[in-house]
Amino acid sequence: MEFQPTPALIASGNEKAIARAISWVENQHPKAQDLLTQLSGNSVVVGVTGPPGAGKSSLVNALVLHWSALGKKTAIVAVDPSSPFNFGSLLGDRLRMPGLFLHENVYIRSVSARGSLGGLSTAIIEIIDVLKHAPFDFIVVETVGVGQSEIEIAGIADTTVVVSVPESGDDVQTLKSGIMEIADVFVVNKSDRDGAETFANHLRQLAHSTATDSWEKPVIGTVATSGQGIQELSDSIFKHSQIATKQQRYVQLQTEKVIKLIQREQLKKIPAEEIADLIRKELLETGTCNIHRIAQYYQRNT
Repeated sequence: MEFQPTPALIASGNEKAIARAISWVENQHPKAQDLLTQLSGNSVVVGVTGPPGAGKSSLVNALVLHWSALGKKTAIVAVDPSSPFNFGSLLGDRLRMPGLFLHENVYIRSVSARGSLGGLSTAIIEIIDVLKHAPFDFIVVETVGVGQSEIEIAGIADTTVVVSVPESGDDVQTLKSGIMEIADVFVVNKSDRDGAETFANHLRQLAHSTATDSWEKPVIGTVATSGQGIQELSDSIFKHSQIATKQQRYVQLQTEKVIKLIQREQLKKIPAEEIADLIRKELLETGTCNIHRIAQYYQRNT
């Protein structure tokens, strides 16, 4: 008989139940949706994103060890690029976070991006809900830090930490036009390098220009390998978490999550093979294919 991950087992912290529930939602098990409707929790969800090479994994490692020393339990969802052949994750959490893998207060799960163009799969929303019920004090979602995933993380996390390095100084305008809007906390990692303070000052100016009555995005210098700045980062995340659910943004983020879940279920109803037959028929008849005409035909006849 298949092991059943019940809400009670998940709430007790049973790792087998947590792992099985996550597998259920990843693979869209027939019982997954019923299980999810019974779950609840108030963990703080922290998104960590930024360009490759910024030291995100080292930063997460240091931050989670800091929380563990305080007796806090943390779950880490490490979003990895997908294999084009089997949708498996290519990067190993054992390699990225060796100091945490066997830690009693830490649960780590690598999640494949599952081919999502943005780098985040819809299943991550459900995985987070499983982990909230476990319960954990913090849930950290670390993205691959490429493409649209940096933007998508804001729709999942309560607090989004954008990690950069001093060498990112030439990309301040890019930050201003894109990432600036989704960051709640800026981190300049490897801040012992030349140019770190100059870059941090640029970010502070941008943060000040977008400040609200409730929050001005802090810019924190860290050296993850030595622990420098980790206490300040932890304090900023906690402080932001206290105001996040009181803002209109919280309602907007929850709305976006519901829409994503609805969209995924609607996509299941689209008969892909019927559409493929229409494409084959048009290719045979005309030698070409107008996808917009096929889409309109399908919408009119369903």
